[in-house]
Amino acid sequence: MALNEQDVRHLRRCVALAEEALDGGDMAFGSVLVSAEGAVLAEDHNRINSHEPTWHPEVALAHWAAEHLNETERARSTLYTSGEHCPMCAAAHAWAGLGRIVYASSAEQFSGWCAEWGLPASPVNPLAINEVAPEIEVAGPVPELAEQIRELHKRYFGIKDGHKS
Repeated sequence: MALNEQDVRHLRRCVALAEEALDGGDMAFGSVLVSAEGAVLAEDHNRINSHEPTWHPEVALAHWAAEHLNETERARSTLYTSGEHCPMCAAAHAWAGLGRIVYASSAEQFSGWCAEWGLPASPVNPLAINEVAPEIEVAGPVPELAEQIRELHKRYFGIKDGHKS
C-alpha cells in the first residue's frame, strides 16, 4: 500500500518521539494514534527503563484508545509507529480493536541490526504483525525513515564502527 503525505508526516513525528525516548534513557520507539479524519488523538514513546518493561508506546496507546474511543472510532483509527509492533503490541492493538498500522522500520530489520551488532537475541520472536493479528491492515517499512531509526538504535546500544563500545 502506498503511503501518502499525511502518513509520512505522522511517521516523522514517530521518529521524533523515538528520539525523545532515547534522550530520556529509553529505547528509541515512538507512536502516534490518529483519527480517521487525520487528527492526532494521542502519542507516546517507549518507557521501558523510566516506567516499566512492558511500557511500549503501542500498548499505551491501545489502552488509551480503549478508555477514550468508541468501537467505531478505534476501528477507523491509524496507529503510526517508528518500529513494527512486537507480538505483545500487535496483540494489544488487535484486542483493542484498532485499525491500520503504519511503521517506519520492521521487526525483521530491528532483529537483523541487533544480530549485526552482536547483541543478545530478544526474549520474544520478531513476528510480523499479521502473524499475530492477521486482520490488521499494515504498511511499512519506509526505507529513508528506517535508516534514521537504525541510527537511533545504534546510539541506544552504544554502537560505533559496527561494534558495541
